[in-house]
Amino acid sequence: MPAMDDLATLDAAAALVHRVVPPTPAYCWPLLSQRIGAELWVKHENHTPIGAFKLRGGLVYLDELKRRQPQLAGVVTATRGNHGQSIAYAAARLGLAATIVVPHGNSVEKNRAMAAFGGRLVEHGHDFQAAYEYALALAERDNLHLVRTYEPLLVRGVASYGLELFRAVPHLDLVYVPIGQGSGISGVITAREALGLKTEIVGVVAANAPAYALSFAAGRVVSTNSSDTIADGLAVRVPDAAAVDFIGRWAARIVTVSEAEIRRAMRIIFADTHNLAEGAGAAAFAAALQERDRLRGKRVAVIQSGGNIDRALFAEILAEPDPE
Repeated sequence: MPAMDDLATLDAAAALVHRVVPPTPAYCWPLLSQRIGAELWVKHENHTPIGAFKLRGGLVYLDELKRRQPQLAGVVTATRGNHGQSIAYAAARLGLAATIVVPHGNSVEKNRAMAAFGGRLVEHGHDFQAAYEYALALAERDNLHLVRTYEPLLVRGVASYGLELFRAVPHLDLVYVPIGQGSGISGVITAREALGLKTEIVGVVAANAPAYALSFAAGRVVSTNSSDTIADGLAVRVPDAAAVDFIGRWAARIVTVSEAEIRRAMRIIFADTHNLAEGAGAAAFAAALQERDRLRGKRVAVIQSGGNIDRALFAEILAEPDPE
């Protein structure tokens, strides 16, 4: 289990992040609040230079790596998109080559963005886990530094949005955070602990990719055979053991949301705020909507973790009728 960073360490990392990423907005949207019967705040991580929170971790991780290994030539990582954009962006700023492994059939627009930020794209495998295993092989073969998707330095950088949220919106009762490989929720927990708050932190996973929910319930890593969800940022089959330990100790619970709930949440967020949320970015609000009966009168935040979804798919989702 990674050690918990203190506030001075987190503030130093946040200062580094803020050279590139200004604090993102946290807005209380009245229409969303009416839907759940609570004061509902959205932390808009879709407003970073890559359209997702992941950039924060990449900036801190690669800055430290470059200082420790100034002669390092390149890095390799696996991704479904946002982590890869983060590493490509941060690597380019430091003059590092970045090889990004994505599964076949990955988001076309995320792939284009990763290449535009300077990443060398390699397609391999049918899902994230297969891409990750290939990235491991490339790191060994080509003597590249492997950037995993869950590391203490990534969590330290990501915690900057947790600090921003808790300082901008005091006295939050509860925060819903989507879980991919776990850096997002770990960052929010780390920020909460450093600030000495009592806010409840609730993770959110897709029903079609329930590995972290199963692991949380079992108290150990539980893998699944598939992770076929529209929320590609949540499409994990094999959880990270350190993340499972950390989340299991510090999170209140994990909520599971269906594909229909995610798609409906994407439509609602667009209609009520005119912000675009990708599947993972809408999952936290989907969970709040599911649990609205227990949220009455509370001050609640949801993390809109990203807004990167292919135009054709988003158009299809917007055109779907809402249930009565």
